[in-house]
Amino acid sequence: MRKLNRTRGGNIAIFSILILLGIFMALPLVYAVVQAIKPIEELYIFPPKFYARRPTFDNFRDLINVSGNLAVPFERTVMNSIFVSVISTVGHVIIASMAAYPLAKHKFPGSKVLFNIIVTTLMFSAPVMSIPTYIVMAKLHLINNYLSVILPSFASTLGLYLMKQFMTQLPESMLEAARIDGAREIRIFFKVVMPQVKPAWFTLIIFAFQASWNQTGGSFIYNEELKLLPTVLSQISADGIAHAGVSAAAAVLLMIPPIVTFLITQSNVVETMSHSGIKE
Repeated sequence: MRKLNRTRGGNIAIFSILILLGIFMALPLVYAVVQAIKPIEELYIFPPKFYARRPTFDNFRDLINVSGNLAVPFERTVMNSIFVSVISTVGHVIIASMAAYPLAKHKFPGSKVLFNIIVTTLMFSAPVMSIPTYIVMAKLHLINNYLSVILPSFASTLGLYLMKQFMTQLPESMLEAARIDGAREIRIFFKVVMPQVKPAWFTLIIFAFQASWNQTGGSFIYNEELKLLPTVLSQISADGIAHAGVSAAAAVLLMIPPIVTFLITQSNVVETMSHSGIKE
């Protein structure tokens, strides 16, 4: 195999470009944190400053104080979001993977048409589907229920598309060997297929958790005890200029779980992007 040679100048140029891209992509996160530690009088300076002259954690303290005066304990709201996000993520990964396996490795009448429909649904955004989703949830009598937020997450086609594309690369000989050994399809799926596509479902965990964590559920849940964290924080932030700092602190709070999830699974995400599949 021919070895790719690069000069030292080429390496420096590549690393410089990557560093600049990394800084550019990190700027929104850094700016959000800076906004959260600015006192209220610095939030409306024009032109806006990218640094805080007198950094303070008063915004986070005010957020705690305001949330402490809510009718429902703030801890309950956080647990609501954690519960919904975890269940939605786990369920979506399992259901998307199980639906992707027959599409990727079994030929049946209408499989191509079904996959084309799945690809077409990727073009529809969540707001477009909000009214049909509400009608379905209302017919099922699931309004004011966690399931009204969880079940639509299970049906997201993005995860199904991702898992199907990755499973298609698995060699047929691996599956045939498992069938010759007497393994049933369900055992092949969990013992052979799922371990091989681990990078893909780790990537899907990031996408699913981020989508679930950031959803408000405000159209489906009206009971104060069942409301999710983004809904409550948006209500707190909607009180005008006086709570501008609280809004900035709330934005940072909402960023933490998705970032932590990504940091935990980042090695598998990189593998998914660079992995070209297992060859025969």
